[in-house]
Amino acid sequence: MRDKVMQRWSTYEPFFVALGDKKVADIVITHHAKMRYADRIEAARSDDDHIAAWLWECLKQDRVTPYYRNEQDVYLIDDDLVMVAEFSELEGEYDITGNPLHKMIVVTFLGRMSETIELRDLKSYYSWLRHSRRMTLVKNSRKHR
Repeated sequence: MRDKVMQRWSTYEPFFVALGDKKVADIVITHHAKMRYADRIEAARSDDDHIAAWLWECLKQDRVTPYYRNEQDVYLIDDDLVMVAEFSELEGEYDITGNPLHKMIVVTFLGRMSETIELRDLKSYYSWLRHSRRMTLVKNSRKHR
């Protein structure tokens, strides 16, 4: 995402965008995130470059916020789309003051809260998922006996 020339002569996009305490200088889209983006957001334009450019614009416009205050992995885009991301430091890359720059690794897109009501409370949603899977396993093990 770095050093892409803008429309005006001799101007560049910002080198990094701050997201909480992280300074994002690069975006990586995992295969799983790409598939989820195609399934749940926009199937027509689900190539890595489009997703990364769209996320970069969202970051620059301050449209990405943490889902929970203390949570560092789950983020909301436009207060609707739920995204899971991890961060790793870019080796040998620092800002002007010497702080490390980060690579944002997009793990998955969970979907839109406006379409999937369960995403409004992720903790209870994951608890329900674990319980339902456990109950399915218990039922299947009864059949085997």
